[in-house]
Amino acid sequence: MLASERQKEILRLLSAKNIITIPDFVAEFQVSIETIRRDLTLLEKQGFIQKVYGGARLAEPLTSEPALANRMISHLSEKEAIGKKCSEFINDGDCIFLDSGSTTYQIAKNLSTKKNLTILTNSLFIVNELLPTDFELIIIGGKIRHDERSVVTYDYIFNFSELNIQKSFLCAGGITAEKGISDFNMHEAVTRKKIIERSKEIFIAADSSKFGRDVTVSIAPLEKINYLITDNNLSTSDVVRFKGTSVSLVLAD
Repeated sequence: MLASERQKEILRLLSAKNIITIPDFVAEFQVSIETIRRDLTLLEKQGFIQKVYGGARLAEPLTSEPALANRMISHLSEKEAIGKKCSEFINDGDCIFLDSGSTTYQIAKNLSTKKNLTILTNSLFIVNELLPTDFELIIIGGKIRHDERSVVTYDYIFNFSELNIQKSFLCAGGITAEKGISDFNMHEAVTRKKIIERSKEIFIAADSSKFGRDVTVSIAPLEKINYLITDNNLSTSDVVRFKGTSVSLVLAD
């Protein structure tokens, strides 16, 4: 049995029983304890399960957006790799949009060698990060989300029609092949939808834990996305699934 198939079966078993122990998994699949532990670690990173003492259970479904402070440190090495990979798509002289979020913040930290960038953003964190540079910085006008340190545009003027946004880098709370990109907050969703309308290329920067989730607010189907950039912990089954779509899947080392 392939690892991806075994992991799917682990999820199926957990859906039928609250908690299953590691010895039970070993007996079920006839593999080593180390193999099961690797499977459980990967499934936990992807947000599907929660490891407990001696076993595992399904993770509680997400119904609200995790706090930004927690997201800034969770999956940090993966987000750093994604930020570095995204920066490779940015050329000197580009006009880009950087979304508010912990992953796009890592993109901003990798732009020091670029020249003559015009950067639009709704993230106060990104503005603070890039203030020492000589980039042209444009922050969208609107209402402040205090907990996210971001500016949202719901019921406010959003007039970037004269700007030539070449590449936009957006975050996501959930990504599925069937439903596309989704997120938790309606105001952030409005901003992202408008940015998608005004951009030549759309990049979704999200760690692998976001895959397989369809959360509160739909943003866009995959047909409107050019690139999905994630970390190399994405499951083999998801790699195959998204390689079969119109979007270009890029794994960051």
